[in-house]
Amino acid sequence: MFSAITSFFPSLWVGFESPQERRKFMLLSVIFGLILGVYWLLRPLKDGVFLTMVGPQYLGRVKLLSVVVIVPIVFIVTKLVDMFPRHRILYGISALYAVLSVVFAILIMHPETGIANTVESTDRILGWAFYLFVETIGSVLVSFFWSFVSDITAPESAKRGYSLVILGAQFGSVFFPFVGGNIVQNFGSGTAVACGAVSFLFIPAMVYYFMTTVSKDQMQGFNGDEAAIEGKPPKPTFYEGLQLILTRPYLLGIFAVVTLYEIVATILEFQMKGLAKASVGGGDALTMFMMKYAVWVNLTALLCAALGAGKISKKLGLAKTLLCMPIIVGLAALGIAYIPVLNVVFWLVVLLKGVNYSLNQPAKEQLYIPTSKDSKYKAKSWIDMFGSRSSKSLGGVIHDLFKSMGPDVFVLGTLTVSFGLIGVWAYAAIFLGKTHAEAIKENRIVC
Repeated sequence: MFSAITSFFPSLWVGFESPQERRKFMLLSVIFGLILGVYWLLRPLKDGVFLTMVGPQYLGRVKLLSVVVIVPIVFIVTKLVDMFPRHRILYGISALYAVLSVVFAILIMHPETGIANTVESTDRILGWAFYLFVETIGSVLVSFFWSFVSDITAPESAKRGYSLVILGAQFGSVFFPFVGGNIVQNFGSGTAVACGAVSFLFIPAMVYYFMTTVSKDQMQGFNGDEAAIEGKPPKPTFYEGLQLILTRPYLLGIFAVVTLYEIVATILEFQMKGLAKASVGGGDALTMFMMKYAVWVNLTALLCAALGAGKISKKLGLAKTLLCMPIIVGLAALGIAYIPVLNVVFWLVVLLKGVNYSLNQPAKEQLYIPTSKDSKYKAKSWIDMFGSRSSKSLGGVIHDLFKSMGPDVFVLGTLTVSFGLIGVWAYAAIFLGKTHAEAIKENRIVC
């Protein structure tokens, strides 16, 4: 089976420094495939559960509420980083998600409190809680995985192996929602959540196998001179990550690249969801539509990664690779604005999401390699958790604001805001690419 896969995707298996290095990234690929797979299994379910129990008119509010929930989580993760080894934190977080998934599965299966009761009410706490629970997975587990990987990976090794990690992630992200759709159709949403709980348990098992079998020479990260960081670092506090972002231009640039994408992408994705709700209705039909969306987004990313996204990144260089995404998002925004048909909008959003996961995401993660441990874990936690979540909420607010002003104002307003943000995003990408290249050449830590 291995030989069949390698022969089908040959570009991903050549160029490694050693068989040990290739094995390291293969195992990381499996781990990330499990993490993203279970996330994409639960992500469409959260919409179905929330829409059924609480109602679509409260989606904006629950997005804003997720920002509030992320703040104490950032505090907890920041403290854990100072107290425990990184791999042990992955063990604990995965196990906690498994236990909570079991609880949610039991409640969702219940005939009165669960999804079988289709009466909408803001008092149905289960709908709110499950939505917020799933929202945290992408911010916490995915972010911490990449921090862990960047901590044990040198720059040149990252160029050779990150695309392989993304490939495994996309296999998981296609397989899990595909199977999940069939489980929901035949056995119900609660059973699908229970399958997610079981899947979470495989993550710490694979991390343990990785830590005990990968050689020590493959666990060496970037060895730049941390003493070369200019200026005195902020005093460690709960807000240390935020302080680092505000006082270090490089981290502020990463913050801009991450959050500006999320704002514009959320505006476009909300347009798709609005068209879907109007076209296919709610309940199981909308849940199945979102499962289809999840499969196609990740299948697109998988094909991009397998057929040469890594090669494109290597050929273009980091700066030009980072610039690709604002251009693609800008073109998608124009298409969605002037051809607001569900099938067209669906495929445009699928394309930009797929390219982001396969090309843009690995490029963004490479930006953290020439940074200190505090930047990798504490600043990154703020960017990926609070910053990403806040920007998605802001995108939803912008969408709803212009939507209330009528169709003509909506098109003009969202395009104006989107292209203004895309311009800032492109400037930040150029700055980051140049700074990253200089830091690697000089073998120094940026911040």
